[in-house]
Amino acid sequence: MKEKKIVLAVDDEPKILELLSSYLEKSGFTALCAKNGREGMALFEQNPVSLILLDLMLPDFSGEELCKKLRETSDVPIIMITAKVDEASIIRGLNIGADDYVCKPFSPRQLMARVQAALRRSGASSDSGKAGAVFSYKDLLIDTEKRIVSRNGEEIVLTKDEYNILALLMSRQAKIFTCEEILTAVKGDDFDGFDRAVDTHIKKLRAKIGDDSKSPQYIVTVYGMGYRLGIQESAE
Repeated sequence: MKEKKIVLAVDDEPKILELLSSYLEKSGFTALCAKNGREGMALFEQNPVSLILLDLMLPDFSGEELCKKLRETSDVPIIMITAKVDEASIIRGLNIGADDYVCKPFSPRQLMARVQAALRRSGASSDSGKAGAVFSYKDLLIDTEKRIVSRNGEEIVLTKDEYNILALLMSRQAKIFTCEEILTAVKGDDFDGFDRAVDTHIKKLRAKIGDDSKSPQYIVTVYGMGYRLGIQESAE
């Protein structure tokens, strides 16, 4: 018998937790519920959690803080659930490592569809490209089986999204990827994202791999089109 995947729901509203637990169980998952960030972190550390549903407004510390803490050690998919609907909050949540963003009030059926989609993406992106492939460009190297990025033999620590973007660019070198293609590869085709989110990830990624944004040698901006891996072309 196939073991059920565990989904952790963290929310300070008992009725929301009851609703989430009911729909998760009906959808074939094992539901774990926590009413604050500390409980959520403890349950995560004690169980093989496959996905987290995370409210931003928690009584002890914010969902954003918990997301950052989780991203220090784990790539587990995180779907943020919140009443914050402004673009700045959404972009901030995505930039700190969230995989999706659902606003309250939400449709439980739509949320379950997003859970399934996030789990599919997680499985599909766990080894960007061919399983066990190793991609290299100049002194950069990605081992997709171990999910390790290094430059000149020194490991570089990236967030999940930064890793997936770099793996995508390195898997098809010289191809120009639009921001939409990058968002789709990282978040999935049902994700309604923003070009600026990609720009922010690229900026942080360049800083971590030691790329000069004014004269990049790794990630090149192709103005009006997107990004690719390769040497900056001289303007004629």
